Amino acid sequence: MNPLAKSSPLRPDIQQRAVPAALIDTLKKRFAERCTTALVVREQHGRDESSFEAPPPAAVVFAESTADVAFTVKMASDHGVPVIPFGVGTSLEGHLLAVQGGISLDVSRMNQVLSINAEDLTVTVQAGVTRKQLNEAVKSTGLFFPIDPGADATLGGMSATRASGTNAVRYGTMRENVLALEVVTAQGDIIHTGTRAKKSAAGYDLTRLLVGSEGTLGVITEVTVKLYPLPEAISAAICSFPSIEAAVRTTIQIIQMGIPIARVELIDANTVRMVNNYAKLGLREEPLLLMEFHGSPASVKEQAEMVQEIASESGSHAFEWATTPEERTRLWTARHNAYFAAIQSKPGCRAISTDTCVPISRLADCLLDSVAEADASGIPYFLVGHVGDGNFHFGYLIDPKQPEERNIAEKLNHALVARALALDGTCSGEHGVGLHKMDFLVTETGAGAVDMMRSIKKALDPKNIMNPGKIFIL
Repeated sequence: MNPLAKSSPLRPDIQQRAVPAALIDTLKKRFAERCTTALVVREQHGRDESSFEAPPPAAVVFAESTADVAFTVKMASDHGVPVIPFGVGTSLEGHLLAVQGGISLDVSRMNQVLSINAEDLTVTVQAGVTRKQLNEAVKSTGLFFPIDPGADATLGGMSATRASGTNAVRYGTMRENVLALEVVTAQGDIIHTGTRAKKSAAGYDLTRLLVGSEGTLGVITEVTVKLYPLPEAISAAICSFPSIEAAVRTTIQIIQMGIPIARVELIDANTVRMVNNYAKLGLREEPLLLMEFHGSPASVKEQAEMVQEIASESGSHAFEWATTPEERTRLWTARHNAYFAAIQSKPGCRAISTDTCVPISRLADCLLDSVAEADASGIPYFLVGHVGDGNFHFGYLIDPKQPEERNIAEKLNHALVARALALDGTCSGEHGVGLHKMDFLVTETGAGAVDMMRSIKKALDPKNIMNPGKIFIL
């Protein structure tokens, strides 16, 4: 497939819908300065961290309550105008782009922690609360929220994209950690799904349906999530390897032996070099695993010793401990800044990001062939991975003014996804489908499954106003 073909999601068929002046007037009358048509604000809300471009939304509404969201959606529904939920803009797949025009609904001011139920290990927050804000709010209880996608994303956005991140190998993803939602439907009604109970067999599981729906079925306004006790002891280590294969084989052994490691991240030599230049770290410029162990002092010690032994059998060297909280934070901050370090390494570039995930036993098969292809292409890239659950990311660094570079990057991405699907993997471990993976979704799930998704979308959003043009085209 030619990734620049007109039918590709890289070139979505942008058909802007008219936004009547009467709608803008109604919104401005209700929200005053919290509804704006200023170009600079619209442009800010018309892009994300992806490499895609589309015209900005016609207006931006800053909601401060569920009632604000419901009013906006109801008015938009009356006029058949699209609504695109916006948190902090960290999406990598074009989720926030107004490909059919409409209203960007910014929920970042809905940032209240509503109730902390420490005895039940749950917390309920408004959708605009970020993960760092949440952990700051609950730290005095001795609890924490473990889902860590890297960016300081909002809980609403993390729920909408079924986010995960570095801790997923031990604590799971948003799918496992969201208990209940408050959602504004495409008609402007307010519904609640789920409860704070640990389990339920009452009717359809609407919470699971909405987690990962990418804003196409409703606007998430409140989220109830699980909390976990802060570990009694935390230990982190970095371990360099002579090759990516050695690092991957070590990871596979750790997981297959059932060692309850909390985090295990792969960083290739290219990325280590970029991070060193960006954060002045001085790490050995070789493939490395960045690991973290949670538990009692005795269990952490036992886990770490077992991992060190496994790593040494794979030829590792320079196994180094990060024993203080400051040192752990420094290392994990560097890992989370890998994307920005890579972008800075080639001024003016954009990153074409991949997001495949495969069964852990097939990780080496998928990753090593993909590395060889990327090396042969001549396109600079970075590679990081939450390899403990089989999820990894290439970032191909391209000059957006050079179509051939994008063409090569997309060919690499297509080959990688095809390889992952052939190994019973997925085109998206955590970023979502958005604009970029619509063709891949059909290949992965089959046309019948996508047709069922379309049927759900049409039933819940018959006017197709909720973030239209994402996941699939109606």
